[in-house]
Amino acid sequence: MNTRVLGRTGLEMTQVGFGAMELRGSKLWSGRPVSDGQARGILTAALDSGINFIDTSVDYGDSEDFIGRHISSRRGEYFLATKCGCNPQYARDEVITPHSWTRDTLMWNIDSSLKRMQTDHVDLLQLHNPTVDDVRQGNLLEALKEIQSKGLTRFIGISTTLPYLLSFLEMGAFDAFQVPYSALNPLHHDAITMIGQAGAGVIIRGGIAQGGPNNVQPWRFRADIWQQAGLEALCDEMSPAELLLRFTLTHPYCHTAIIGTLDPEHLRENIRAAEKGPLPAELYHEIRQRVADAIAAMA
Repeated sequence: MNTRVLGRTGLEMTQVGFGAMELRGSKLWSGRPVSDGQARGILTAALDSGINFIDTSVDYGDSEDFIGRHISSRRGEYFLATKCGCNPQYARDEVITPHSWTRDTLMWNIDSSLKRMQTDHVDLLQLHNPTVDDVRQGNLLEALKEIQSKGLTRFIGISTTLPYLLSFLEMGAFDAFQVPYSALNPLHHDAITMIGQAGAGVIIRGGIAQGGPNNVQPWRFRADIWQQAGLEALCDEMSPAELLLRFTLTHPYCHTAIIGTLDPEHLRENIRAAEKGPLPAELYHEIRQRVADAIAAMA
């Protein structure tokens, strides 16, 4: 599988990573029920396929528990990232995940995550979508550095979006940024370039799901842009999912893209698509232009 180095971290990651939010279970964010066997099957399939990056979060329901239970014995085979800044609260029929931007919350998050995932460190600890004020007022950079100094994380990062992203980049403190991006959600294209040129790592989320017409949740369905841009005509022998994934991976500063699924066959399809490499330059630029024209026409 193709690999890229995650910016200045030096971590050589497969361009397709596994997004473990799909293991959250049915009590959180309209998730689906996940059996222990399903979780074991997809996590094992991800590692057996050669994927060496797994991304999760303290507030992804059962995700961290499944990782600890089923693949902690293979810890040397993958880089592990989690997120912090949340304080999950468990009710009988649902889980709510209010944010709490304090040092105490971050310390509790990392301790909890390490215990659940049965490891002594993560490779990347990411703030989970705070505002700039949240980070400054909570002295969160100092807390992250403290966690790093204890050896509990190798690197620190942030999951974020515009407009906050630019201010976080200016801080120069984050080793990696997790950002949403796809052919049909191109808002962060230039920001991703800025991150990469600054030497930080780029992790793309939503590289298929935030634009794809197949097997996606309705709230992420951007079929209007897909249709307006006429991208079906450009698929040729590719599936729409392959077109979208390879588009994402073609961005020169996409170091890795996390893809979530519970279906091992979908995972294998995505890996086969990724192994075909970047899209031809002409096709890549035509997709970008068509989508830009479609968004402008729909504005």
